Amino acid sequence: MAISPEVPASREFHLTLPGSGDRLLVRHWPGAGDSVLYVHGATFPSALSIGYRFGGRSWADHLNAAGFDVWGFDFIGFGGSSRPPQMSMPASGIAPLGRAAEAAIQVSAVADHIRKARAGAPVHIVAHSWGTMAASRFAADHPDAVGRLVLFGPIVRRELSGLPFPESIGAWREVTIADQLTRFVEDVPTSHPPVLIEPELAEWGPAYLASDAGAAGRNPPAVRIPNGPQADIIAAMSGQLAYDPRRVLAPTLIVRGEWDNLCRDADAAWLTNALGSTKKADVIVPRATHLMHLEHGREGLFAATTGWLSGSSA
Repeated sequence: MAISPEVPASREFHLTLPGSGDRLLVRHWPGAGDSVLYVHGATFPSALSIGYRFGGRSWADHLNAAGFDVWGFDFIGFGGSSRPPQMSMPASGIAPLGRAAEAAIQVSAVADHIRKARAGAPVHIVAHSWGTMAASRFAADHPDAVGRLVLFGPIVRRELSGLPFPESIGAWREVTIADQLTRFVEDVPTSHPPVLIEPELAEWGPAYLASDAGAAGRNPPAVRIPNGPQADIIAAMSGQLAYDPRRVLAPTLIVRGEWDNLCRDADAAWLTNALGSTKKADVIVPRATHLMHLEHGREGLFAATTGWLSGSSA
């Protein structure tokens, strides 16, 4: 894929977590402005989200062009980060791996690394979907470390009944390209043309499989991911959110797609009211879903995010 010569390359390195020895793959797009840390969602890593280029330009590139110092990382069990040994064992009978409490520790490790490199300055955080739970938990526990917060398609608390017990779903699961495509398009009205930039995931799909060295050897090829995020989502939908929104004090933007079935009007209203921040906003991007960073609607997502982080929209 052609990349414009003015688009900077990212730097990748591994950050070892104290105590466990687990290694996080960290990506950095250097910039002179405020630091922004991206926290990915439940099924695909940072290279397939903030770092993925359509037409030679990614979300990270957009933020970097706006002057920000941009960072992303892969949670343990995803992408270029280390895999827990349980991911090589049968999934059943093992608790879901990578719950929000553990993930928030990983966010903290990367944020600490960034702040040490930037003379202790607070870090802005942009998080997607399940990643908003880990990011918000970190923000609640470390209010002085976070500048501004963007919650893109956040998972919030509902009061549904009949869902499985979160601990019962197993340690991990496998996701195919077909699984992802089904999930990506299910909220688009049937009468509307495709909104994905790659309607069949022609390049994104193979790149997703390449994020797991074992994917090609499975039938069908599939990426193995930790089930902790899914367990957290089930818990939230059953009334148990992984963090207390009242303790989130950073100026917070909720940004969501018009067709995002995981963050509806009532969900966003509940979260807006529950957040402890005195500065908060809710932006809806038209003709977009929960995956709008992979859709034509990403320009609206980019604009809303950049405006909030720069302070021009609040």
